[in-house]
Amino acid sequence: MNPPYDITPKILKLVSSISEKIGEVNANYLSKQSPQLRKQNRIKTIHSSLQIEGNTLTEEQITALIENKRIIGPQKDVLEVLNAIKVYESLSGNNYLSEKHFLKAHKQLMSGLIDRSGTFRKQGVGIVKGAKIEHVAPPHNNVPYLMKDLFQYLKKTEELTLIKSCVFHYEIEFIHPFLDGNGRMGRLWQTLILMSEYPIFEFLPFETLISKTQTDYYKSLAMSDMAGKSTFFIEYMLRIIDESLESILSYNNRILKDIDRLEHFITLGKKKFTRKDYMNVFKDLSSATASRDLKKGIELNLFKSSGDKNKTEYILK
Repeated sequence: MNPPYDITPKILKLVSSISEKIGEVNANYLSKQSPQLRKQNRIKTIHSSLQIEGNTLTEEQITALIENKRIIGPQKDVLEVLNAIKVYESLSGNNYLSEKHFLKAHKQLMSGLIDRSGTFRKQGVGIVKGAKIEHVAPPHNNVPYLMKDLFQYLKKTEELTLIKSCVFHYEIEFIHPFLDGNGRMGRLWQTLILMSEYPIFEFLPFETLISKTQTDYYKSLAMSDMAGKSTFFIEYMLRIIDESLESILSYNNRILKDIDRLEHFITLGKKKFTRKDYMNVFKDLSSATASRDLKKGIELNLFKSSGDKNKTEYILK
């Protein structure tokens, strides 16, 4: 049986808007982001997803952990980040249709943080906000059957991937199959479902926008609970995805194009070059823009420079 939801005019409009933006992203080759940007976006994703769960580490501290440096911070927070780094690094190796892979990812994500990570809960749970019970999850005996049905739903080819990913995310929050880690698993698996059709989502940190609109996030979950269907949550999540794509496209207009040019130039294999060599490849470029590009390349540690002004020479690292 399909999880219940309605297709509203707002959902149709957002699906159309997202599809257009994905087309623009692909047309501009933005899905092939530079390694620096991919790393930066991965850091933002991990930071935001864990910040929603109360993790206190900064983006700088997460960067240091990715680079295998030691940091000072609460042991639990450090372990959460180290686990998330491992999971996100191997994310593309998972099959979003596999319950076994889902459980394995939870085991990695929550290892050392809870007992019996990677297994469904064996007790009843409720979500308490202040003195009020926000949500009582289904009885633990029902969890294996509900999860089996949910993975069956993912296999339905006539359903749009964009909708399926939101429905799955909501249902994980509703079923609450684990004692802890449900929120981060819902967000992680939504990313994986989206990646199955749109590779850009591997590095699109929509969690950043969720963390900035947490009140709306929880409100859309509560409204969907009250309505007995995930419609409100689908509308919320599609808006977040739409805004995330918008930010990538506007970011591209400001910054990405210089990185695209730099990456293309590097593939030509010139070990030493001047600004003039660079401008010979990009003939429409002004000398000021070329200089800005080359300065960006130095900042990104792609090459170093020696000499001064017109005599400056650039050496690939």
